[in-house]
Amino acid sequence: MMIEYFQKGFNYHQDGPGNRLVYHLAGCNMRCPWCSNPEGVAAGRPGNRREDVERVAQAVLAARPMFFDGGGLTLTGGEATCQFDAVSALLLRVSAEGIHTVLETNATHPRLPRMLPLLNLLIADFKHPDGGMHLRYTGMSVDTVKANLESAAASSVEMLIRIPLIHGVNDGDAALSGFSEYLARFAGRARVEVLRYHEYGRDKWAALGLKYRMEDAFLPAGRAEALEEMLAARGLFIVRT
Repeated sequence: MMIEYFQKGFNYHQDGPGNRLVYHLAGCNMRCPWCSNPEGVAAGRPGNRREDVERVAQAVLAARPMFFDGGGLTLTGGEATCQFDAVSALLLRVSAEGIHTVLETNATHPRLPRMLPLLNLLIADFKHPDGGMHLRYTGMSVDTVKANLESAAASSVEMLIRIPLIHGVNDGDAALSGFSEYLARFAGRARVEVLRYHEYGRDKWAALGLKYRMEDAFLPAGRAEALEEMLAARGLFIVRT
């Protein structure tokens, strides 16, 4: 069984606790126009690497001395669950060796709950509380996202929910209220991080010959803070990494 990835490297405290070996897996089922890693959307691109699960596991285990301050393995993307069976096999292999495991995901895979016992931390995006708008901007239903978040909350896995906040997409009053009302059910169970819009991916889109369509998407001053205050008022613990 093979795993395909387009980037790997160490990152400290950005993709989970401590110093982590991060694999960016190829393939994504969403088509977000603000994507920061457009090179990871399509599998099979030239330059991607394909390795056997056991070979990747051995690389992770060999890196154990580098996993200081609670570090370990993080799988991200693209969307890591697009390679669900291979990812599950890798997580099973390394978690059995005591490696701390983190998955960063858009939480759309219907079998995601089966992967939760293999994780120490689930980092899940929640891009829009409104079903129609979520479908419009990502191409995917929000219903499965919500179901998976609720399954994770009922499990023992640690949870971090991230909201990528983007002007003109999900920073209106109705969206902010929708975020706070829905996420209130996770108070005391999940941490929440509001990610401010950035354009780190713009040059990547151009390099791929793709048109970057986001315009006037930077947040007005105080908008992210307003959402953070609404969430905190609902009893949610807000973090910034």
